[in-house]
Amino acid sequence: MKHFLLISTFAAGMVLAHAAAAQDGPERRKRHYSSQARAYYRGPVRFTAGGGVALYNGDLAGDLGNNLPGGSGSLGILYLLRPRLVIGGEATYFQIGAKDQLAERGLAFRGRNVSGVTFLRYELLRDESEFASPKRPAALIKPFVKAGAGFLLYNPKSYIGTLRPDDRTPFLSPERKDYPALAVTAPVGLGIVFRLTPKLNATAEAAYFFTTTDQLDDVSPVSGRSSSSLNDGYGLVELKLEYAPWGR
Repeated sequence: MKHFLLISTFAAGMVLAHAAAAQDGPERRKRHYSSQARAYYRGPVRFTAGGGVALYNGDLAGDLGNNLPGGSGSLGILYLLRPRLVIGGEATYFQIGAKDQLAERGLAFRGRNVSGVTFLRYELLRDESEFASPKRPAALIKPFVKAGAGFLLYNPKSYIGTLRPDDRTPFLSPERKDYPALAVTAPVGLGIVFRLTPKLNATAEAAYFFTTTDQLDDVSPVSGRSSSSLNDGYGLVELKLEYAPWGR
């Protein structure tokens, strides 16, 4: 099961990579038509890379004040299905952490995690460059919303303290013996695409990820460290570059 995340990520990548291989083939030249009978081409494929900050929401901290934010890095692929609608896949490595909002309990944690998700991105403004016969220049700024689903490998370590852990920090016994463990994650987010060149975009994006686990922080009713059974979540705020090697 732990390898299912990687298999799912590669599967999504293979589907989109197939679209990449067709950029100069018959599929690239095939015209599709919108509900207004306007012709458009699917694609191009865009490869993405980015980084930013990861934030946690759960038993230990429900606000930013108790967060110990970590970094994030992501690689992905995008493909235009139709004007304003983009499908994507992305793999992300990120670290989260927090100190306890209950001083008398005094817990803290650090979690190092890997996620693989697929998603749909809907652009809120029309971009004429996505049509076969544009009527206006390409949009320079495109706000969007996104939603998706995927898998998360999470590996938390809890400890007593209020500072970030170091090599001398004694960690508590884990709640479960099979970390890194697998969970389902579902992101919802929004962002803005900035057109830099016909082949290169920059994106500012913020997303919140719902999960199916209450052990993202290694704190749950399982060990008696918490009485809350609500699932944990996390957020990512990232800057990304999108590159289309076969762009129009």
